[in-house]
Amino acid sequence: MSDLDLLYTEVEDDLRASLRDLLAARCDSSAVTAMYDGDRSVVDPLWKELAANLGLAGLLVPEDQGGQGASAREAAVVLEELGRTVAPVPFLTSAVIATTALLGSDAPLLAELAAGERTAALALPWSTAPDGPLTAVAVEGGRLTGTVTSVAGAVEADVLLVLADGFLYAVAAADAKVTPVVSLDMSRQLADVRVDGAVGTLVVEDGEPAVRRALDAGAAMLASEQLGVARWCLETTVEYLKIRRQFGRVVGGFQALKHRLADLYTGVESSAAAARYAAATLAENDPDATIAAAVAQAYASDLAVLAAEEAVQLHGGIGMTWEHPAHLYLKRAKSDQIALGTAGAHRARLAGLVDLPA
Repeated sequence: MSDLDLLYTEVEDDLRASLRDLLAARCDSSAVTAMYDGDRSVVDPLWKELAANLGLAGLLVPEDQGGQGASAREAAVVLEELGRTVAPVPFLTSAVIATTALLGSDAPLLAELAAGERTAALALPWSTAPDGPLTAVAVEGGRLTGTVTSVAGAVEADVLLVLADGFLYAVAAADAKVTPVVSLDMSRQLADVRVDGAVGTLVVEDGEPAVRRALDAGAAMLASEQLGVARWCLETTVEYLKIRRQFGRVVGGFQALKHRLADLYTGVESSAAAARYAAATLAENDPDATIAAAVAQAYASDLAVLAAEEAVQLHGGIGMTWEHPAHLYLKRAKSDQIALGTAGAHRARLAGLVDLPA
């Protein structure tokens, strides 16, 4: 294992504090719940505030290309906080995955993404693992034709990154048919994308390696979002059990519940170590980065679901209600569990990476 400092820096702590204050003011859980009734009014102003005003869209973009020149460590802190509020913004899909696919290219789109002027999505099914089969469209007479289902971030994007014949093209969302589909997690709604004779702009010639690099980064960073989800579930449940009374006693005093919470706390801290290591190796271009991403996803995705299930159950009757936000975290955790490869897929990949026999 590489000798990396996993502690948060002062800059990262300041970033977390600023972001937490903004999300507390601008991302109320009732606004996220309203998205299940079709009200998406919270998305655009919140994303504009994060992307342009705070400059978070350009965190991973070098300064000479209009970005902040930060690293995966800072992006991981952002995702932890976005996970804590199940914020319905395309930071992961646009500022991390799509942006990473473009890094190293001289495409003007990269500077536009960094400035928050445009938002992009990689046109692949959200379940695509970093080492899984890649969905490509056909090139016919210089135009792109094909369909990609269950794309995350396409609803918010105005540019789609489409793989065709090994090249990566940028297609204006207005030139494609983007059909939103009913999703388990409506705070990250999926969509089916159809391009029918669309004109694309070539942005990366060696498209497949760029896409796999982006998916690897996305899987590593997704673990930080899952950590944020799990932390909220644990902390909120502990606070609730400190005040909830039953049989004349505070519920949190029951030994059986203490054991469950202690086990969950241990799991969350382990998830934090895995997610933090994945971000640190990615930031340093460490040789362990691919292994670290697989480890983080193999652990954090299931742990986030467990934390959300415990939150719903230990809140009792109120945890089952539409008004309480626990269901938002369970839905995000469950949808994240299959995003960018399941935990089982990452364990299978990890076996090959560390030379374990099948």
